[in-house]
Amino acid sequence: MYAEAKVRRNTVRDIAKLKGKRPIVSLTAYTAPMANWLDDHVDFLLVGDSLDMVLYGFESTTGLPLDIMIEHTKAVVRGSRKAMVILDMPFGTYEESPEIAFRNAARAVQESSCSAIKMEGGAEMAETIHFLTERKIAVMAHIGLKPQAVNVMGGFVTQGRTEDSWGPILDDAFAVQEAGAFAVVLEGIAEPLARKITEELDIPTIGIGASVHCDGQILVTEDMLGLFPSNAKFVKRYAEIGKTIDEAVRTYAEEVKNRKFPGPEHTYAMKSKS
Repeated sequence: MYAEAKVRRNTVRDIAKLKGKRPIVSLTAYTAPMANWLDDHVDFLLVGDSLDMVLYGFESTTGLPLDIMIEHTKAVVRGSRKAMVILDMPFGTYEESPEIAFRNAARAVQESSCSAIKMEGGAEMAETIHFLTERKIAVMAHIGLKPQAVNVMGGFVTQGRTEDSWGPILDDAFAVQEAGAFAVVLEGIAEPLARKITEELDIPTIGIGASVHCDGQILVTEDMLGLFPSNAKFVKRYAEIGKTIDEAVRTYAEEVKNRKFPGPEHTYAMKSKS
C-alpha cells in the first residue's frame, strides 16, 4: 500500500508571502479538538495568552505560567496538521533580558513543537527580538494595545486616535520589523494608523480591533463563536454556541428531574438467561 501523503504545515515563509496577495486568516486555539475544527480554514493558530481568561477564568492575561502554555500548545499541535502554530509567551518570561527570553522561548519551541512564538512590545523589545531571531527563534511581534501591559496603559483603550500620537506606535512597528519579526499583531489601533503601518511595513500585519486594512485578522475563537458574552465592539459573532449549550443543558436537566432520561435506547439492556 502507498503511504498517505503527509500534509505540509505552513511556515513563517508561507505567512510572509501572503502579504499583498490575500488576507491572512487566523484564530486562537487552546485544545486539540478546537485546533482540529479550525485547521482546514486558517493559515495559523495562536495559542494566545487569552486562555488565561477564556479557559481559566482569570481577569487578565497575566495569570498562567509557561508550563501551562506549553501543554496547551502541544495539544494544538497534535490537533492540527496544516496551520502554523504560534505560542504566546506569558507575562514575565521574556521582559527581563534577551538571554532569559531566549532560554524560555527555546524551551517553548522544543517542548511544544510550535513553529514560532509571539511577544508583546515594540521598540523596547527590539533587542530581544533580534537576539531570538539570530538564534533561530521565529518571532511574531505585538504592538498597539498590549493586554499584558493593560495595567500601565490605563485599560483597554484604542491606540492612535489622534495623529499626533502616531509617532511612538510607528516607531514600534519599524523597530520590530528591523529586529527580525516575521509579522506583527496590531491590536486596538485606530484605522488610519493601522492602514499606514500596513502600507509601509514589508512584513504582514495581523489586526485585532485594528480595521480591515491589515494584512490579516485574528479573533479569539470563543468570542467569534459566541461561547460567552463579549463587550469587544470589533468582534463579529458568527454563532451563538453559548446559547445552544445553555438550551441543551436546560433540556437535559429538566428530563433528568422528570425521570425522562436516560430512555431505553440509551441504556445497556440486560440479556435474559436462556
